[in-house]
Amino acid sequence: MFEFKEQRLGMLIDIQNLYYSAKVLHKKKVSFTNVLKEAVGDRKLIRAVAYGIRTAEKHEENFLNSLELAGFEVKTKDLQVFPDGTRKGDWDVGIAVDAIKLAQSLDVIVIASGDGDFLPLVEYLQVTYGCRVEVIAFVESANAALMEKVDKFTNMSKNKRKFLI
Repeated sequence: MFEFKEQRLGMLIDIQNLYYSAKVLHKKKVSFTNVLKEAVGDRKLIRAVAYGIRTAEKHEENFLNSLELAGFEVKTKDLQVFPDGTRKGDWDVGIAVDAIKLAQSLDVIVIASGDGDFLPLVEYLQVTYGCRVEVIAFVESANAALMEKVDKFTNMSKNKRKFLI
């Protein structure tokens, strides 16, 4: 399936996945605005949702506000801190549920994450809804099976000047 202007596109961004990949791999930050522009291209953007985690210290507030100003719908949840001190914060299930809910209204779903946990979601969206599913992520931290299964994989490491700040 090819890209064309009439395609209705939804973008779902796993903030933590891209943020930590950029930080660890390239010691930089992600330009989420450029990620969105690259994913959409000339197609019709219907929804752009960014999923993030809030900490008790609220250091991320300015960043999350800047995403909203850039046109993203921002969904957050609090970081879970367990009695033994371990921390957990991810949106995998929330992203999957939103993708399934949006799929009937979209032609293309772009997931900004290389997390292999999304492989069953990709297969489900393709088979059940006939959606084109694309992933944009850093190849070094992306799951090989996920990259192989999607209709298009955009490697952010290939154009660091565009995607990193």
